[in-house]
Amino acid sequence: MRIAFGCDHGGWQLKEELMAHARELGHEVTDKGCFDQQSCDYPDFGEAAARAVAAGEADRAVVVCTTGIGISIAANKVAGVRCALCGGVWQAEMTRRHNDANALALGAGVTGPLLAKQILEKFLTTGFEGGRHQRRVDKIGAIRP
Repeated sequence: MRIAFGCDHGGWQLKEELMAHARELGHEVTDKGCFDQQSCDYPDFGEAAARAVAAGEADRAVVVCTTGIGISIAANKVAGVRCALCGGVWQAEMTRRHNDANALALGAGVTGPLLAKQILEKFLTTGFEGGRHQRRVDKIGAIRP
């Protein structure tokens, strides 16, 4: 699977660990930044990772900031992206099964690296159930500003 990663300075360390873990699991990783812990703006990198998914350059995106909130909001502004902020493994499973989420947001100040890796694994290995959930995902896709 092709995964685009993005973060701000608050999520940089966790992003680095998650990218290494994704590579260990055999996934192709693209780093959309940021590239160090210098202060920067999360919308730039949340958008970059989300746009990679929307353009078909990546199958999924993983975005990280300190809380996961701001970067998930930024990623969700990109048409066709369904980014879920997950703090637990069950949330990651359900957002894939029911929402067909194609982007995962994590908060580095909220979720430790071990749990974050478990969430990532569940997000990457869980399929979409379709059926009645497809109807709902289609309705989400039809929402316009």
